[in-house]
Amino acid sequence: MSAVPIPDAAGLDEKPQFFGDSWVIARRGLKHMRRQPEALADATIQPIMFVLLFAYVFGGAIKVPGGGSYAEFLMGGIFAQTMAFGMIGVAMALASDRKNGAVDRFRSLPIAKGAVLTGHAFANLLKGLLPIVLMSIAGLIVGWRTHTGVGDVLIGYGLMIAFTFAMIWVGILLGSVIATPEAVQGVAFVVVFPITFIASTFVPTSTLPGVLRTFAEWNPVSSLATGLREQFGNPGTFIPGDAPWPVHHPVEYTLVWIIGITLICAPLAIRAYQRSIAD
Repeated sequence: MSAVPIPDAAGLDEKPQFFGDSWVIARRGLKHMRRQPEALADATIQPIMFVLLFAYVFGGAIKVPGGGSYAEFLMGGIFAQTMAFGMIGVAMALASDRKNGAVDRFRSLPIAKGAVLTGHAFANLLKGLLPIVLMSIAGLIVGWRTHTGVGDVLIGYGLMIAFTFAMIWVGILLGSVIATPEAVQGVAFVVVFPITFIASTFVPTSTLPGVLRTFAEWNPVSSLATGLREQFGNPGTFIPGDAPWPVHHPVEYTLVWIIGITLICAPLAIRAYQRSIAD
């Protein structure tokens, strides 16, 4: 009887092992979030606090171009700001794993190459869904409503998830370059805060002076906020005729940034991570 050829086990199991190992890392990250609820403050307490504070404190003081409710104008900006802040959590988690030796322990195991980064990315993508749900509920409480069809609303939520995914790779790059979570937090806040505030998150860009207005109009956080307002039918989408292309096409401009950030930062993050664990 002739021998039956045995398929190459390594080639057969490579993909299942990669996805299985990635899920193990992701599940580990999700368990850490559950056991350390204070680590979820940026995804729970902070966005709800911003919604309530800005809606009730500034709601009667800020005029929306074209008229309309400031609470509805605000929600697109709060969503956009929170998605941008999502990079900080994954950067700190990865830097913490590098600092406490978890990455070294992973390397001593027969784990698929790239599973650590994929697991971190997937865990934080799931984590990013939490503030979206909580902010939507808080928005409904302060008077936010959607005024478009189901399809447009789903596109808006899909845009948020896609932007979160892109920012996760920025966070992975940051966590691979900077050695400690404390340093990551300091650097990330210095970078993210100006980007999210010099934008149409809380005030219309028309109220900003000169250079700041130009920066805000080309800021992807502004385009995400305006795109969400457009998809949800909220006020704040009044566009002057002399506005630049990103203001007239916020969804398309945001997608360009999402694709660009992912294509640039993902390979750089992988290379930086491999270099960091080889040292």
